[in-house]
Amino acid sequence: MKFFIDTANLEQIQEAEALGILDGVTTNPSLMAKEGITGHDNIINHYKTICKNVSGDVSAEVIATDYEGMIEEGKALARLDHLIVVKIPMTRDGIKAIKYFSTEGIKTNCTLVFSVGQALLAAKAGATYVSPFIGRLDDITTDGLALIAEIRQVYDNYGYETQILAASIRHTMHIIDCAKLGADVITAPLNAIDGLFNHPLTDIGLAKFLADYKKGNS
Repeated sequence: MKFFIDTANLEQIQEAEALGILDGVTTNPSLMAKEGITGHDNIINHYKTICKNVSGDVSAEVIATDYEGMIEEGKALARLDHLIVVKIPMTRDGIKAIKYFSTEGIKTNCTLVFSVGQALLAAKAGATYVSPFIGRLDDITTDGLALIAEIRQVYDNYGYETQILAASIRHTMHIIDCAKLGADVITAPLNAIDGLFNHPLTDIGLAKFLADYKKGNS
């Protein structure tokens, strides 16, 4: 399973990259704004900077909501760097744009997916990634993880190559559960990834090893 970090914060991206387990980055206008990055030129420059700090795919989201606008904007984003994946919303025009980009060899990430039907359309159109938002489904008392399992079943039934990118990850157990269900990718904040390191028995065991070593060398 690939690990993407969901942020626009360069320090966190660099920290995750330094761990040696980072496979890519996802971000969006809200995450950009959170870091104080606003305005078209600043956002474009930040995408370029992110690409210089990682070796995997970087999802860059279009702002346009119409087909022609998505195509124009997506082409411009794809020209920024070979790592760029054009992030397209799950709409009628979005699916049409994904089909266009797939025929042009431009990687895409179909975002804001909340149903199996939407994921099926994205795969049919040739999306590289499909992003079901499991946390937002949980927020409305719908089982987000069940959606991952259902998409996995449908894709396996027909051999679709679109990768399931579990998004809106809220905590470490979301990552574990997505791994069990066969998600191809998770994108999560750094604190959720860091949670995978933690276990009290590891801490206890390490403390005992160090204490025993000091006894033998005192």
